[in-house]
Amino acid sequence: MVDSISSSYFQQRRPERLVYFAGNADLAATVAKRYRENAAALETLLAESSDPAIALRRYPETFRWALENENRMCLSGFMAAEYDDLPEAVKKEIQIFADVNVAWLSKVLSAAKVVGPKRSEPRARAIFAAVGGAQLMARSRSDIALYDALINSYRVAGLLPA
Repeated sequence: MVDSISSSYFQQRRPERLVYFAGNADLAATVAKRYRENAAALETLLAESSDPAIALRRYPETFRWALENENRMCLSGFMAAEYDDLPEAVKKEIQIFADVNVAWLSKVLSAAKVVGPKRSEPRARAIFAAVGGAQLMARSRSDIALYDALINSYRVAGLLPA
């Protein structure tokens, strides 16, 4: 999939960076790695929140931002949809991105005492998948209000803290 994506797709934002990459696969792996490294912002979100429950409540904002930015979606979610066709280096970065998010959610769920340590990882996976799914659904309709409604429904159902 990545090899079949035209370089012009990535050139739309930062064409000056293309000179450093031998091909689309190298470029995609580097972009995915940088994207994954930006997941460190989750620690900032936790540090800026007065308690872990507030950080959990704000977690969906990290995905909402992409929708606010020209109706984009999470790069890792986009690439994960084509996982079988990705080069191994990109697959690795996509998996690490998910692992970082799930680990952070698991840690914060336990710290907020939403669930115990034994139940935090499955709950974290469910939250990560649900938020990514809400983003995908909202993007397909160019409707950020739908994203907000879905996130609210997760709160009402108890998946996310209210």
